[in-house]
Amino acid sequence: MEPAVRVVGLGGSLRKGSTSLAALQITLEAAAKAGASTQVFAVGELDLPMFRPGMDAPPAARALLEATAAAQGMVWTSPLYHGSVSGSFKNAIDWLHLLSDHDPPYLTDQVIGLVTSAGGTQGLQAINTMEFIVRALRAWAVPLVLPMAQARRAFDEDGRVRDDMVGGQLAALGAEVVRAARQMAARGRCDYSEPWQ
Repeated sequence: MEPAVRVVGLGGSLRKGSTSLAALQITLEAAAKAGASTQVFAVGELDLPMFRPGMDAPPAARALLEATAAAQGMVWTSPLYHGSVSGSFKNAIDWLHLLSDHDPPYLTDQVIGLVTSAGGTQGLQAINTMEFIVRALRAWAVPLVLPMAQARRAFDEDGRVRDDMVGGQLAALGAEVVRAARQMAARGRCDYSEPWQ
């Protein structure tokens, strides 16, 4: 029997019609089709105050922390802002510092899928930033990443994907996060050379 897998999505932006939020929702739909239970946290809806050490977590932060601590996998999405992730996304990630005293601490051995959306062609810069954060939080990023260039062309005004290639890549990422999270839960490691059995 396959291990139960929870996948939490975190991302989007403060902009109405966020392409990174649309990408997150599509990726989580694919994770659900692969058998995971999913939950999404959109940074625009969280409305988190700026993280300060020693500050009590507001209800939205507590909900994010509880869901993240119970998950085996995550999907992160952010727009590319000035060569990095958005400030709102980074602030949400900063609240995860409160998992430092969790057992195990931070995001130890969680599997994370990474997506960025860029107006131009440099989305990989934000992916690189995310990978540093993943390692700092003791998690694992799956090798399949998706830096979406000219993301506005990939989605319509309602957030539906209109680029079949992008849709297929997002679906593949969602399924891969679930597969790798199952392996990590069952074996304590991920083997990317063979599918989950």
